Amino acid sequence: MEYIEIETESLNMKLFSNFKRHQRVTKCWRKIEGKWCIKDIAFIDEWTEKEYAGLISCLKNTVLTGGMVLGAFCNNELKGFASVEPNLFGKNKEYLDLSSIHVSEDMRGEGIGKELFKQAKKWAKEHGAKKLYISAHSAVESQAFYKAMGCVEAEEYNKEHVEKEPCDCQLECLV
Repeated sequence: MEYIEIETESLNMKLFSNFKRHQRVTKCWRKIEGKWCIKDIAFIDEWTEKEYAGLISCLKNTVLTGGMVLGAFCNNELKGFASVEPNLFGKNKEYLDLSSIHVSEDMRGEGIGKELFKQAKKWAKEHGAKKLYISAHSAVESQAFYKAMGCVEAEEYNKEHVEKEPCDCQLECLV
């Protein structure tokens, strides 16, 4: 596996041609009356061409504004990626946003997500953050990954993330 920062010119539909964003979800975490619990919530999360186009636009913006997009490549095919936004936020300006981290379905369980997360933390620290902020998918499997990476519920919620994805779990991780 080769980990490479991706530049804007490379961010296009062709880059994602062998990337499988597919997740069968059966259970999700929900905060009900101040307590976290697991609920039976079933759906399939799979990106459409329109969603890939939106993702590419967001990733290009991340790079153009000084953030980082890191790709995990196997035989020159994108198999995972992570992005960190460049602007510190929070009342103490200590957070940087891990805006995305995804591993292609065919390569999950190979340590790619762990390495991407580790490198995202390193980049965030080098750019002045004390914590990574993650608005994370609430699926049980996704949350298990973040917990294994040392994430905990965010002390300070980012209002924009909560409004955009109200079912996400708002997490943080020391860098």
